[in-house]
Amino acid sequence: MKTKISLLTLVLVLSTTLTFAQYGEETRTSFGILAGVGLQNLNGKDMSGDKLDNKMVFAYHVGLNVQFPIAPQFYFQPGLTFGTKGGKNETGNVTSTYNIYYLELPLNLLYKARLGSGYIHLGFGPYLGYGIGGKASVKTGSVTVDSDIEFKKELEIGDPLTTAYFRPFDAGANIFFGYEMSAGLFAQLNAQLGMLNVNPDDNRLPDNDYAIKNTGFGLSIGYRF
Repeated sequence: MKTKISLLTLVLVLSTTLTFAQYGEETRTSFGILAGVGLQNLNGKDMSGDKLDNKMVFAYHVGLNVQFPIAPQFYFQPGLTFGTKGGKNETGNVTSTYNIYYLELPLNLLYKARLGSGYIHLGFGPYLGYGIGGKASVKTGSVTVDSDIEFKKELEIGDPLTTAYFRPFDAGANIFFGYEMSAGLFAQLNAQLGMLNVNPDDNRLPDNDYAIKNTGFGLSIGYRF
């Protein structure tokens, strides 16, 4: 009986070893740096409950991440990213543009499989974001007024109506798909869907159903080592 158990244990150990050996470099922890561009928008509803009709704005991001193997072809990929988000609203002859700067912590699960000399990968997971700055621009005819974006959870009666406010915290979901070459270069398509309302509670208004969420997509290019 002991001999059978020993043989079974040996078979399991050898099977596991051979499985991981089959994937070679795929099972090591690696680091990545990336940068990219995309389009972002502020979706939601206005104070009357009607759907916002905002337009997308150009955005960019830079970041780094770590890939930890958790099973053959599967990885946990946390990272840190700096990026811009925002949107544009056109009402009559007034155009308001918002560019918001975020630090984000993506926590993704990654599937990675060999294709040709490289690897295809598919990732998804949540992200946590924190607003660290931004610019608001309001253009009326030939006159443009620029101001800094401020972050507050709740607005009081004395807060200026001319300032653009957003909640500092954001959270949502990531999904991305791409290809990594054997030399470490990779490219991927990204999409994000914000889950939290980033519009502050506004005590200056009797009724405020305003809800804003970040959404966007883009392209990233990076290097893994």
